[in-house]
Amino acid sequence: MERADNKLKGKKRTKLKLKSGDFWLMLFTLMLVLFGLIMVFSASYYSSISQDGNPYSYLVRHGAWVVFGLVAMAFGALFDYRKYKKCALPILIVSVILLVLVLTPLGQTTNGATRWIKVGPVTLMPGEIAKIAAIIFVAWFLSEDASRIKSLKRGILPLLGIIAVYGALIVKQPNLSTAITVCGIIIAMMLVAGLKWRYVATAGGIGVVGILSIVIFMKDTYWYNRLTSFTDPFQDALGDGYQAVQSLLALGSGGLFGVGLGKSVQKNLYLPEPQNDFILAIIGEELGYIGVLLLIALYCLFIWRGIHIALNAPDQFGLLLASGIVLMVAIQVILNIAVVTSSMPPTGINLPFISYGGNALLIFMFSAGVLLNISRHGLKVQE
Repeated sequence: MERADNKLKGKKRTKLKLKSGDFWLMLFTLMLVLFGLIMVFSASYYSSISQDGNPYSYLVRHGAWVVFGLVAMAFGALFDYRKYKKCALPILIVSVILLVLVLTPLGQTTNGATRWIKVGPVTLMPGEIAKIAAIIFVAWFLSEDASRIKSLKRGILPLLGIIAVYGALIVKQPNLSTAITVCGIIIAMMLVAGLKWRYVATAGGIGVVGILSIVIFMKDTYWYNRLTSFTDPFQDALGDGYQAVQSLLALGSGGLFGVGLGKSVQKNLYLPEPQNDFILAIIGEELGYIGVLLLIALYCLFIWRGIHIALNAPDQFGLLLASGIVLMVAIQVILNIAVVTSSMPPTGINLPFISYGGNALLIFMFSAGVLLNISRHGLKVQE
């Protein structure tokens, strides 16, 4: 009788565990989103007044996207991740169609880049959708047949073809950072699945040759200016190097502890779009290097929980899906830090969960929900 009671208690504990998922991942995600809401308000204060005459306009819009993001996160946490297998290919096809539509008259151009599709009151950014679409498809493709990753014809070449299609369509916008992110995610997922390093080395060599070709043979073009302006942004401080210079000034003036929350000078219409791609510069100015390091530590905690979920996933699809999501966050954080510190060209990459922007926030919060769902299925109760 006592044994039966223990068994019943064990079942109840299992059910409770399945409902809860990974508490720490959820906590870290909400902490990032809440911090992002505070910093978007601080960074956008003067831009809101200048554009709308209302200091709270960006805060209200971002707050609305946070609410939608919470709904997306709840959906991702409750919807069985294994069902994505059935729609992996259609999701990929839809994402490619959306990227093609960006290049048609439906595409909306802002600051010289065509990255959006305006559908009534809603603005879609297909580049963000492409990230999660690629993750779901690659996870399904490589988990359906584990031997594919060892076959050049059946596994590697088809995925390289997807990289080429995504890369070409996204670079055409132009959006170099998203192209790097998507291609980096796919290649890293292939490595997780068992891709041999010699293929990666070959691809890296081709990439280096491509960059050198731009530097040598394509001088005075858009890509040449983008690739070389970051090396010495002060050489053209009012032109191609303007954003990088203002970002470095913000980081430098913040010092160790920052000038104080809300007291940034660079957000006073000096640094363009401070609530978007360069919000980390405002964080560094207002909260100092200590604030930036604490934020990076929070990202590391998120990534740690994501890796834990991937390693404890109940199947190969869950492992690859979780790995892809963690890689997406990690790659984008690294690229954003590199851009803000002028370690790479300014390429329009937002900071996950922090930067203003509804499409990106929805995708990241939905992805966090998917991680929670994988963790629910992967949790095991130890007697």
